[in-house]
Amino acid sequence: MNQILQLLKQNIQDDARIFTEKADLVSYSFDASFGSYMPEYVVQPLTTEEVAAVIKLANTHKVPVYPRGQGTSLSGGPLPVRGGIVLDLSRWTSKLEIDAENMLAIVSPGVTAQAINDAALLHGLIYPPDPSSMNIATIGGNLAENSGGPKGLKYGVTKDYVIGLEVVTPEGNVIRTGGKTMKNVTGYDLTKLIVGSEGTLGVITEAILRLYPKPEATETLMAQFDDIVDAGRAISSILSAGIIPAKLEIMDKASVEAVEAYRPSGLPTNIDALILIELDGHPEAIKDEIKRVNDVCIKENARAVQIAQTKEEAAQLWQARKLVSPAIVRLKPTKISEDATVPRSKIPEMFQRLKEIREKYKVDLVVFGHAGDGNLHPNIIADERDAEEMRRVEKAVEEIFRTAIELGGTLSGEHGIGTLKAPFMEMELGAVGVDMMKRIKQAWDPNDILNPGKIFPEPNQRFVLTND
Repeated sequence: MNQILQLLKQNIQDDARIFTEKADLVSYSFDASFGSYMPEYVVQPLTTEEVAAVIKLANTHKVPVYPRGQGTSLSGGPLPVRGGIVLDLSRWTSKLEIDAENMLAIVSPGVTAQAINDAALLHGLIYPPDPSSMNIATIGGNLAENSGGPKGLKYGVTKDYVIGLEVVTPEGNVIRTGGKTMKNVTGYDLTKLIVGSEGTLGVITEAILRLYPKPEATETLMAQFDDIVDAGRAISSILSAGIIPAKLEIMDKASVEAVEAYRPSGLPTNIDALILIELDGHPEAIKDEIKRVNDVCIKENARAVQIAQTKEEAAQLWQARKLVSPAIVRLKPTKISEDATVPRSKIPEMFQRLKEIREKYKVDLVVFGHAGDGNLHPNIIADERDAEEMRRVEKAVEEIFRTAIELGGTLSGEHGIGTLKAPFMEMELGAVGVDMMKRIKQAWDPNDILNPGKIFPEPNQRFVLTND
């Protein structure tokens, strides 16, 4: 241990950015999911050279390295499950350059998506990916998880905006992938391979991101439904009509009631579900789309469709959607947040199946999320001190995963696999598919030092929701 510490001190300019005291290490032992694992060291690099040096010594001495941003992961992505070194990149915010002429941003890994978007707005541009934690989570974490958000329906997710990366490989070498051009088919697309690899193939030290012109106008609508399945049909019908909203979100009755109890904003609570719709683009085009969305919703049994009359009213509606997560944990202390995703055509059936799962296992299941692209967030509220309840929750979550796969969907739309979903990988990909991914990992990281214990299930690993 002392040898590793001495080597770290030789390669990090400031000893104050190396932590070994237990009080400091505990802060890095958990994230926003489940489980707690103590690292042996925490290092806060501020340059590519420092990252490369740490990775080289770790690879030489076969010490695990766990890249980490702000720890907002919901799947266990940065947990140091085998001890070793946590590489905290959250302080590395030195570069945030806007190349307005080429509509690009060049950023360090600790910069937030919110900061990128704010800087882009000064030039009449936007950075569309908008995960709920965009004002906290680092862009490095967003890239590692391929994060999405409400605007993913129209604008895509993080991977759709990454055209170049600087990456430190598991052997401590520095490579650049992609560049500043929109088109690039030189060899394998290593940029897309790294994005979404959850820190298992390399450490991202810089990113080149596409920006998009700011839309001329936006409008927000709220449609109320007496049955969540009708809401699902309305979502499918809106998209089938050729309308692509910037956002198309759903909140079920339980999530609406929780928000109103937490911070009242006038949402109707005597409904089974509501959908929030944001349209953007040319003002005249939006007027036509508003009428068409209204007609579709009424046809699918919407009780009412309300158009926000002011920017403040629209902001209040979207703020209510953002408040769902903090609001529902007031009911019970433990929140299990999933993001099983299904094809758009299967959204109504998924809603029906979620109703059945709620009743079958007698769990407090709250449904909200990015329904426009089928990326739902079935959240179960429980108390982890109640062992019997947690066993029912585990079974319910397993059935949610199976249902998503049966409907042609996926285990995760934006939260990643990490530790929590690893036991279900073969369910979606099959044994051969998982083996091909393992081969890629082995080729890139033969000593298995980068974020080991993630994505791929350990022998006899099962899905558990405990902090033991």
